[in-house]
Amino acid sequence: QVQLAESGGGLVQAGGSLRLSCAASGRTLSSRAMGWIRQAPGKQRELAAAIGGGGTTYYATAVTGRFTISRDNANNTLYLQMNSLRPEDTALYVCAASRSTVEYTLERPRDYDYWGQGTQVTVSS
Repeated sequence: QVQLAESGGGLVQAGGSLRLSCAASGRTLSSRAMGWIRQAPGKQRELAAAIGGGGTTYYATAVTGRFTISRDNANNTLYLQMNSLRPEDTALYVCAASRSTVEYTLERPRDYDYWGQGTQVTVSS
């Protein structure tokens, strides 16, 4: 079992930056596929960024060039650096992980097995 805890969300003005963290406990994150999924009110949940166990990354078109996903296996932590934030980035951001070793990225939210509670990001115009 893996427990995931996100932090780093908050209120920021458009054009600003935030860095989200996802700390894991219970089992190592090493070699798991992981992702950041966001859920905005009235909208379908969306995979914003993903990283495979082998280190490959995937970004949704809407965040490409602005967001960077990374992982620190030694500290069992996943990150999402978000720059040039826009009001449409406002959402609950949730960290997710696969149950087992997955070298490639998982690009559908339903493919993830473990989920955190999320951290709210609000971008004002």
